[in-house]
Amino acid sequence: MFSFISGGPGLAAWFSGAATGIGLFAVVGAQSAFILRQGILRKHIVPVVATCAAIDGIFIFASVAGLRTLTQALPWLTTVVLWGGVAFLAWYAWQSARRALAGGGGMHVDDGDSTSRRAVLMSAVGFSLINPHFWLDMMVIGGIAENFGNARMAFAAGVFTASCLWLTAQGLGARLLAPLFTKPKTWRILDGTIAVILSILALTLAFRGMH
Repeated sequence: MFSFISGGPGLAAWFSGAATGIGLFAVVGAQSAFILRQGILRKHIVPVVATCAAIDGIFIFASVAGLRTLTQALPWLTTVVLWGGVAFLAWYAWQSARRALAGGGGMHVDDGDSTSRRAVLMSAVGFSLINPHFWLDMMVIGGIAENFGNARMAFAAGVFTASCLWLTAQGLGARLLAPLFTKPKTWRILDGTIAVILSILALTLAFRGMH
């Protein structure tokens, strides 16, 4: 299964991919804030992490296989993704701000609710795909992979490994923080912080789109 990694060039490409992935993914952004909240809630964190990892894997290997060529052929796609991301981040920032002002965040949600599970997973998809930074990362990965020739899939595997490690670390780390969030005030602080982070991201992207 991992035969394309074995050997000197493949192994070197894998390590380069892992280092690149950590450099690109190990930042606190919109997706990280979402995973943090779900992990603290202990609400569907395993399917959330699995969904995000699956999306990353599909698009990492697709970018190495030629996704960069598609975005160059359809430049308007970048603009659509950018403004879609602005709208999505602004909406979620508003929801977080409402929870911070009114309270009501916390662990009272029923984990067995299938509709809630579906909504959470759809949000996970949104934070991955309706995110201009995600597409920028994929463009960068596809561009760097070209330098590895026949070992580019080993490079992609390294990037995917880094993605899985980062997502897992966020999910498990958030679960360890759960005991700190037994007070409503702590949840209001978290939601307020998330609202600020997402608002800044939305404004930054909007500013970029107008220039």
